[in-house]
Amino acid sequence: MKICATVAEYNPFHLGHLKHIDYMKNELGAERVVVLMSGNFTQRGEPAVLNKFTRAKQAIIAGADAVIELPTVFATANAETFATGAINLLDDLGAVDGLCFGVESGIKENFFALASAMLDETKEFKKILKSHLEEGVSLAKAKFMTVKELKGEEFSEELISLPNNILGLEYSKAILKRNSGIQTYPMLRDGDHNSLILKKGITSATSIRQKIREGKLKKLKKSLPPYVYQDLKPYPFAFDKITTAALLTATKEDLAKISDCTEGLENRIKALVKDNKHIDALVDKISTKRYTAARIRRILVANLLGITKDFTDECLNSRLYAKMLAVNSDNKDIISILAENSRIPVITRKSDTQELKKTALKSYELDVLANDIYNLATDENVNENQMLII
Repeated sequence: MKICATVAEYNPFHLGHLKHIDYMKNELGAERVVVLMSGNFTQRGEPAVLNKFTRAKQAIIAGADAVIELPTVFATANAETFATGAINLLDDLGAVDGLCFGVESGIKENFFALASAMLDETKEFKKILKSHLEEGVSLAKAKFMTVKELKGEEFSEELISLPNNILGLEYSKAILKRNSGIQTYPMLRDGDHNSLILKKGITSATSIRQKIREGKLKKLKKSLPPYVYQDLKPYPFAFDKITTAALLTATKEDLAKISDCTEGLENRIKALVKDNKHIDALVDKISTKRYTAARIRRILVANLLGITKDFTDECLNSRLYAKMLAVNSDNKDIISILAENSRIPVITRKSDTQELKKTALKSYELDVLANDIYNLATDENVNENQMLII
């Protein structure tokens, strides 16, 4: 394999991520490792604990050869859009041979078998799916129940209930829909993805973020690579006020245009925001079994950045760009390798953005806005138009 990619947030980069990069290079034999990484906002609907260029630098130090930004419109979306946007971009690069991703369980064949069954949406499938949705379960769970009912096969429910498995399934679905030649390599993760218990060595990103929020940075010294630990900063709490201000100025009609803000959820948000100005409290009030906290946070971030469902769909159906955040100084040829094979512009400097038109340009401008807002909240002055050579 020449080029192996992974899709990541590195929020923050930890020892499990280091193991993953080593696995791609040493076990899969990748000659080059490309990371498609979320920018300053993440799929949980939260600001990243460190800005995207700092995290990209850390990935290069850890052994990656290039870090490309996953456009904000996808990075802040639900699992299906996140994965579809990522596969679209990697496939458009034209040079990526494989995709390696962490999973809690399962092998490649498990993911593709269930993905294929879920994509076979006959009239009967849609009828049964509708009945399960009316029971109040999530779309993923409803599709799984429908497949089990129609196929009668022994698919593991873990594939649609554990966070990394869900993404693995969505990558598989996106590859099948696109008829992409990218091969997948699921890698079993260590530990519980959502555990709040901090461990020495490999521990969950959730436990690390919790200590950062608590201001207990010194406790992380043995749980992070030294080049990550030295970059840690207090969590950017200023986002609470910025996000709340955006909600107060938004109308119900504005909120209703956002992906996943359905079934009158905009009314619930507007009714509760005045008396719950802290985002954690607001999310707790709005969340239900049907409307998860992560879904609510994504809606709040989409409102802050002005991301509508129509624009998201527009981006999913368009060719965008590959914004290079950082490259390894010893393997800078990765830029020319990608540029020679890519069907989308490879952005390494501000002048390259002149190639962008229509939807791609609007998406790039959204990335710039996200960087500007992140700078405002963290009191940083990070230049959007740069590429780090590490």
